Amino acid sequence: MQNTRTSSPIPGNPCGEKWASRLLSECAEAIAEKNTNKIHHLLWMLNELASPYGDIDQKLASHFLQALFCKATEYGEQCYKSLISVAEKKHSFESTRKMILKFQEMSPWTTFGHVASNGAILEALEGENKLHIIDISNTFCTQWPTLLEALATRNDETPQLKLTVVVTESMERSVMKEISHRMKKFARLMGVPFELNVVSRLAHLCQLTKEELSVEEDEAVAINCIGALRRVNVDERGAVIRMLHGLSPRVVTVVEEEADFTSTRDDFVKCFEECLRFYNLYFEMLDESFVSTSNERLMLERECSRSIVSILACNIESSCEESELRERSSQWCNRLKECFSAVGFSDDVVDDAKSLLKRYRAGWSLVFSQGDNPALFLMWKEEPVVWASAWKP
Repeated sequence: MQNTRTSSPIPGNPCGEKWASRLLSECAEAIAEKNTNKIHHLLWMLNELASPYGDIDQKLASHFLQALFCKATEYGEQCYKSLISVAEKKHSFESTRKMILKFQEMSPWTTFGHVASNGAILEALEGENKLHIIDISNTFCTQWPTLLEALATRNDETPQLKLTVVVTESMERSVMKEISHRMKKFARLMGVPFELNVVSRLAHLCQLTKEELSVEEDEAVAINCIGALRRVNVDERGAVIRMLHGLSPRVVTVVEEEADFTSTRDDFVKCFEECLRFYNLYFEMLDESFVSTSNERLMLERECSRSIVSILACNIESSCEESELRERSSQWCNRLKECFSAVGFSDDVVDDAKSLLKRYRAGWSLVFSQGDNPALFLMWKEEPVVWASAWKP
């Protein structure tokens, strides 16, 4: 459907600056109104202007065009499965690892959550000698070398650390085997007694049980949820949170992206506008963080394209939905407060997060929200994009 031209919008076209958002929104409205002639006209126009290798407007047009076409033709589930299949065949563990590490080098989008969570976990488990961290995240364990280093330099006796990594079927067993090997090697280097267990073969996170996690009575437990809770079906999120509470953790850290793709599910245009707002920010961030020819940037953008298709073009009952339905911090806090109390972050953790941002280009800042829902927000050009929080039973 899409071409690959890198030129600017065609001469004399009336779209002007920021043309992609306007045309895409018009097309979404036409789909909601079932205006077939207008849909065809706008899809054709977007296809003429879009390019996955162009400027931000061309990229937005390219990736959202695919989702709008799938929505209009009811081809979302098939397209999503095809995109996932292509990605799995094309991406090796090494290319994925390189993408993640490059992203962390160029942007604090993920490292912010690592720093905030590690700080809260270390403070909650201070003085304990038998630690058990349950990692339910999408970080490929890139979060933990820094924590291992911090444990190795503690003034008192170096504690034992058991790390239980929870993965779903989408992460290949061979990948976790390679990650496990690297983590154990680094722990030996740091002199930290270390055990890593993997809980896999889960189709969905809601299938996770207390028994599978092998929590022992004398362990101080921390639960780390980074980009994980949005993988749970909306109707099952409360049950998962109650299951986590049943593990009696010292702390639960939650990091999610600040967007709402749930409350607008029944209004396609509103859901589309929220999706466009969020990914417009994300694409702007990538544009200012990476060079235009970066392979890692293209991989990240293709990942976005799959997410956009699942949000906008898949039925809510579809399995592809579970990995994309983000909620805002206020929504998550309301859910979490049914079982936990928010504890916020100490001044030391906030200072560490501020120091992290100094490594990156201008445009990033932090906002620490206190009150009933204390949380730390990562801001991109004064817009909240990621938030972190810490909770105790």
